[in-house]
Amino acid sequence: MGKQDGHLSNRIAILRAERKMTQKELAEKAGVSRQTIISIENRKYTPSLTLAFEIANALGAELTDVFQYENLEGGN
Repeated sequence: MGKQDGHLSNRIAILRAERKMTQKELAEKAGVSRQTIISIENRKYTPSLTLAFEIANALGAELTDVFQYENLEGGN
């Protein structure tokens, strides 16, 4: 396996707003702190796969609607 040449983006803030959900409410549903949600929204922290699924479930969305991986070398 080579090094990662991409980054994970997310639509958490958009989906939260659509659902009128606060960061605190999402954090409680996902079982993490509000600071964790803030860090993920701002792309300062990459969640584990398990946490990504927990966040998607808490938002009532599919994982791929919440998170997108962008390969910086081109392609996916």
